Amino acid sequence: MTMLTIKNLTKSYQEGKKAVDHVSFGLNKGECLGLVGESGCGKSTLARCLLRIEPIDSGSIYFKGEAIESLDERRLHPYRKKMQIVFQNPSAALNPKLKIKESLIDPYAQFHKELTPSHFSFTSKDAFIKQLLEAVELPANLADKYPHEISGGQRQRVTIARAISIEPELIVLDEPTASLDVISQRAVLTLLTKLRETLNLSYLFISHDLAAVSQMCQRILVMKEGQLIDQFSSDQLFSEERHSYTKELISIF
Repeated sequence: MTMLTIKNLTKSYQEGKKAVDHVSFGLNKGECLGLVGESGCGKSTLARCLLRIEPIDSGSIYFKGEAIESLDERRLHPYRKKMQIVFQNPSAALNPKLKIKESLIDPYAQFHKELTPSHFSFTSKDAFIKQLLEAVELPANLADKYPHEISGGQRQRVTIARAISIEPELIVLDEPTASLDVISQRAVLTLLTKLRETLNLSYLFISHDLAAVSQMCQRILVMKEGQLIDQFSSDQLFSEERHSYTKELISIF
């Protein structure tokens, strides 16, 4: 089953330069699809567009076969809980004035009337928060801390916990390990793989790190200057058929 389909998606900056230039691809249910390319190539802009965080110039966005590119905010609301995003910088994603438990409960507070929970129990806020922290392998006592009181790796796990709290079907991971040390990177990647399998998630994994993408993903898309220039299964990464730019990326990882 196809979870997400993008057709001829285009997004321009005010000066007319195309950040995303007629991009098309599909993402299957349960898949981790990688999107790689150097900084500034349009990866994050594409992510914000397909999640309808930013408006698009033209093109189509289908979520499980339903066109969502033209929906107003009211009609888009039910799709918001099905598609979540984890950003690169967890410190920016968490309100420094809120305790971890307050940040974790916020998405549930927005969508609780529409949720039919299958993985987490909502019998009480405390039980719910404890389950979320357990899911991302964090201790329960972390709930009463503030973001500045925990490590960068722990902060990113909290943002992942918040993303899965409303049991989405698709998560966009936008450079989720870029701000972490090597040990924390490996641990977070292992956690994300485990969550995808146990919670039946689909991922769009955005990174400039081919090593991480090849570890995580079944298929890989390569983006350059707003365009998709190569796509292949991860076991074809070192094939001679790869685009010359893909080979450049391989040479430096």
